[in-house]
Amino acid sequence: MHDIVQDYYGRQLKNTSDLQTDACCDSSAVPIWLKPLLAAIHPEVLSRYYGCGLVCPPLLEGCRVLDLGCGSGRDVYLLSQLVGPSGEVVGVDMTDEQLKVAEQHRDYHADKFGYDNVTFLHGYIERLEELGLQAGSFDVIVSNCVVNLSTDKGAVLRGLHRLLKEGGEFYFSDVYADRRVPDTVRTDPELIGECLGGALYWNDFLELAHSNGFRDSRLVESRPLEVTNPILSARCGRVHFYSATYRLFKLAGLERDCEDYGQAVVYKGSIPDQPNAFNLDGHHRIETGRVFPVCGNTWKMLAETRMAPHFDFIGDFSQHYGLFPGCGREIPFSQGANRSSNAESSCC
Repeated sequence: MHDIVQDYYGRQLKNTSDLQTDACCDSSAVPIWLKPLLAAIHPEVLSRYYGCGLVCPPLLEGCRVLDLGCGSGRDVYLLSQLVGPSGEVVGVDMTDEQLKVAEQHRDYHADKFGYDNVTFLHGYIERLEELGLQAGSFDVIVSNCVVNLSTDKGAVLRGLHRLLKEGGEFYFSDVYADRRVPDTVRTDPELIGECLGGALYWNDFLELAHSNGFRDSRLVESRPLEVTNPILSARCGRVHFYSATYRLFKLAGLERDCEDYGQAVVYKGSIPDQPNAFNLDGHHRIETGRVFPVCGNTWKMLAETRMAPHFDFIGDFSQHYGLFPGCGREIPFSQGANRSSNAESSCC
């Protein structure tokens, strides 16, 4: 697969318009506050963007960020502006042609931003331990439509988990399938290059993340993908693909399910560009000033990460009330009509 990907992204694709899906976000979907930052990036770097989402979580100023599969550097140079002169962004990619473009325009961006805080490394995201990066040294790791191209996705997750600080997060966009991809799709060189052949069945991804240290993956946003080439679309058969953005936190205390401890948070409205509400994920839109009940995992994602100064916290973990209602799983036992009564019951 490495050879296929290097050929496709290094030699076959020349710019974004060569892609055969609508994976790339159109400009109308970009938040207004990000558009000036994108406008500051060199046109050639922008033209070679092959991502499927926006990997810009909030509160990055001063952070150390790693971009897996950075390509020609669009996201690196975007994140460079968000972390500022006191932060650092490291980009990793295995494609020489892409990295050459990123390095060619490094001075351009340093002059534009007034500082140079980026580093590009040639390497494989399955073998991050070979790059000399220190364990626990990154606040945030991002990736944009690259993990699906990996030959060993479990190794990617293990490697980045090692590099994240406690309380850090993996914030990434990728392509997922509504079912396990058949071999005819999985081995098709063109579909691999288009980020479809290597797409994981979404439920397998959740299990893989959990087994590699990331409990309670949070879906931020998603949208269906259209394969615009009719020949490739026919080869995909009945498989449907989606672009999705997840955030995975490295927090030792997270539980498998959302457990209820009677806790709540109050958002202060102090996160830049989110004065009225904070969106932790697609299920948690926390309005400013409102007492918002949360499960224990959500509490930790806010209280034990860089988000903590922007919230007030109510409650603790001293009393447990079972599963948090409305968060997926429910108690499996029959409740019956006389749950609270002392009436005798018989068994078969």
